[in-house]
Amino acid sequence: MSSKKSPLAALTLGAIGVVYGDIGTSVLYAVKEVFGSGRVPFTPDNVYGILSIFFWTLTVIVSIKYVTLVLRADNNGEGGLIAMLALASTAVKDKPKTRRTLLLVGIFGTSLFYGDGVITPAISVLSAVEGLEVVSPAFTKGVIPITLIILLGLFVVQKHGTTGIGKFFGPVTLVWFAVIALLGISQIATHPVILKALSPYYALMFIGANPGTTFIILGAVVLCVTGAEALYADLGHFGKRPIRLAWFSIVMPALVLNYFGQGALLLGNPAAVKNPFYLMAPEWAMLPLVGLATLATVIASQALITGAFSVTKQAIQMGYLPRLKIQHTSVRDTGQIYIPFVNWGLFVTIVLAVVMFRSSSNLAAAYGIAVCTDMLITTILTFYVIRYAWNYPLSLCLAATGVFFVVDFAFFASNLMKLFAGGWFPLAIGGAVFTLMITWKEGRRILNEKLRADAIDLPGFLDAVFVNPPARVEGTAVFMTAEPGIVPNALLHNLKHNKVLHQQNLFVTVRNHEVPWIGMSKRLEVESLGHDCWQVVVHYGFKNDPDLPRALQQIKGRGVELESMTTSYFLSRDTVVPTIGGGMAPWREKLFAQMHYSASGAADFLNLPNNSVVELGSKIEI
Repeated sequence: MSSKKSPLAALTLGAIGVVYGDIGTSVLYAVKEVFGSGRVPFTPDNVYGILSIFFWTLTVIVSIKYVTLVLRADNNGEGGLIAMLALASTAVKDKPKTRRTLLLVGIFGTSLFYGDGVITPAISVLSAVEGLEVVSPAFTKGVIPITLIILLGLFVVQKHGTTGIGKFFGPVTLVWFAVIALLGISQIATHPVILKALSPYYALMFIGANPGTTFIILGAVVLCVTGAEALYADLGHFGKRPIRLAWFSIVMPALVLNYFGQGALLLGNPAAVKNPFYLMAPEWAMLPLVGLATLATVIASQALITGAFSVTKQAIQMGYLPRLKIQHTSVRDTGQIYIPFVNWGLFVTIVLAVVMFRSSSNLAAAYGIAVCTDMLITTILTFYVIRYAWNYPLSLCLAATGVFFVVDFAFFASNLMKLFAGGWFPLAIGGAVFTLMITWKEGRRILNEKLRADAIDLPGFLDAVFVNPPARVEGTAVFMTAEPGIVPNALLHNLKHNKVLHQQNLFVTVRNHEVPWIGMSKRLEVESLGHDCWQVVVHYGFKNDPDLPRALQQIKGRGVELESMTTSYFLSRDTVVPTIGGGMAPWREKLFAQMHYSASGAADFLNLPNNSVVELGSKIEI
């Protein structure tokens, strides 16, 4: 019995540390931003109304939408926008126009994740360090430097992986939730009447009496659910049951108690609005609370950084980003990766955000619009999944997602009002990433069409070559080719310059699919071309770790003797030359050419041994 319970307990603790770090630190700034706006007068009814809106926002968006509905839409056990996108696009594969639209919408949502990945660490760590201003105004000038030092340390340690520190995430975050719950209880005890706000009556009364104000403050209310997407994104790491158990037993009760505690504090002391979270604590506990809050925000930031690495890898696998250098930081967990370009790109942009906005209140104006857009996109994709993948009746699908669409759209519309106050910043980041993704996808399509147009049929070419065969050398040559059945440029270069052919020749094409995992039993397709030559197609899902030498080991016993010491990998390292009228705008052609030039080689991406890789290339005009 204990052996069955302990994995669930461990997974639940891990989910508390990784999944709920972001939403768990929203208590630092959400209430402050709503009441600090000056649009909501301090009356008991208004305090009850706002807290009721907070509670029912958490209930509808997190408890019902994500925990109950969206977690069911797993793609072979995996979650996240890319997994949902793959599920939805596969469900409508017989509707090409709809599928193309969904792909664009889903990729745009994925791009916005990077905007969220910049704002979340910036606002979380900055809001925690701002607690020093409550301790003493003398610390005010040190808030930004301390924030930047903490962020620098966080990004420096990424190359070492999170295996060592990851085991502390769950316990530290569990302590955090216990502390914020106790802080809330201590204030609720002084004004227990605040618990009346659990009733939706007060939310409806506030909305009815202040419809315009309600619409405006939704842009701040949404801060209480930022991080909800992590529930779905981390589904593959922890599973549905631990995520649900952690939410209903620990996270939601702690959040509700703390929010209501802040409301109780404001009932008795409206001046506490400058920082109601920290002012709930007794003076002696202030510094330890700042330290704990900083740890919690670092953990929340770490989870988002790790998520950015995973999303980038998945986007590369699906063909929306060029190959980047990916380092594995764990010998046991293939999901533990480090991407230097993404790491330092995020750091530079986060530093820019902290220096530009300079306070968590200013960052709150930039926060929310990317999150709300992602929540809206998730709702849209969920409709297509339950309608076309699960084949539920149209009326039921509209009812199941229609309410969430209205709620998400209300938050989205409210956040649009913050567009010029800072909301443009994450949108600009997301737009830039979206442009890169679409340019790469379209550029690869044009390049592949160009290669196919100029391609030579492989079987016919081999028949012609072996009429008067070149000298054969011992060993195996693996030629990478974008499409099966065509002659790779690397083979032509090898025959032209070296005038030899290996004893065995494999022509290998790697295919990536819109499913998370493809098992080893379905990894290879092998076709004999005669003359000790084989056409091989290797299949990977977007969560699989590409390892070509390991995959090719399965070819043994099919007439191929593959020895690592005598195997050479030949790659085409072609130079793309943009031309006028190549199929994209000239600036996009130049952008694609630069991305193609800067991309890491297949040697790194496919885990090829460096001492056996030969790169041969030519110029290709697009």
